[in-house]
Amino acid sequence: MSKILVLCQDPTLTDWLIALFAEHAPHLEVMRPNDAQAQLAEVAVCWFPPEGSLGALPRLRLVHSIGSGVDHLAQDRSRDASVPVCRVVDPDHTQGMSEYVHWGVLHFHRGFDQVIANNPRQHWQRPVQRKAQDYKVGVMGLGAIGAPVAQRLAAAGYQVRGWARSPRHVHGISTFAGAPELQDFLTGVDVLVNLLPLTASTRGVLSQAVFRHMAKGSGLINCGRGQHLEADDLRQALASGRLRGALLDVFEREPLPADSPLWHTPGVWVTPHMASAASDRCIAQQVADNVSRLAAGLELNNRVDPELGY
Repeated sequence: MSKILVLCQDPTLTDWLIALFAEHAPHLEVMRPNDAQAQLAEVAVCWFPPEGSLGALPRLRLVHSIGSGVDHLAQDRSRDASVPVCRVVDPDHTQGMSEYVHWGVLHFHRGFDQVIANNPRQHWQRPVQRKAQDYKVGVMGLGAIGAPVAQRLAAAGYQVRGWARSPRHVHGISTFAGAPELQDFLTGVDVLVNLLPLTASTRGVLSQAVFRHMAKGSGLINCGRGQHLEADDLRQALASGRLRGALLDVFEREPLPADSPLWHTPGVWVTPHMASAASDRCIAQQVADNVSRLAAGLELNNRVDPELGY
């Protein structure tokens, strides 16, 4: 059986993963970086691996993300690009994301951000209540997660429009595609939800070029990837009043460093990458299955296309 090494920058997450595999896949030989045989690992199970950690494994045959995203692997520039990368795909992921985004839209639509900000000042002010059908929500990314999220918001009564890099048809949703239709998609949007995959063309997409076309005083919800956001542009948009607030669940570095200005930027709400996560059993089973497939020389499940990044 292949030796498996857990590589995370967060010690708490490392402890959780060790316990997870002990419970759901006890047949696997799972190690910590300080274990005596750690350098003999053939499989690295990762979430934001430390710089240099992957390149220090001479027998490495598989890198496995514990989530659906793999962009966090870029934190370790020592990784051998020829080693296959797999990800975890939980069929229940869409439900969790839909719940989080719906809550985030309500956060801005019903003015909960304003109420919470008023609490420390003991300021009693009821936000203006708008009908859902008068509230415009834009969803960027209309794939397996984005399309159901957009449909859930439409079912709740919101005016929902969606944008993707290529043309998509989503029942009940007005759709836009590509750079030529981006401005029309953004115009008048009260809340923008980002669920795009991270690619070379989407990196830094949440910038002034996007914010300036949204409704003045609108909100941003980023559940895509931290690298989608230009943080300086966001702070400028908040300071100018172009944006009212931003709910951020993903970051370029995780955990978000204690010295990040985002912790203290007025109007920014930080959540710890909790929008949706694969279940313990799903992570353990999918990693264990790919370990078995690797040993048997079979095709790996949920292997990442390096060109697409997912």
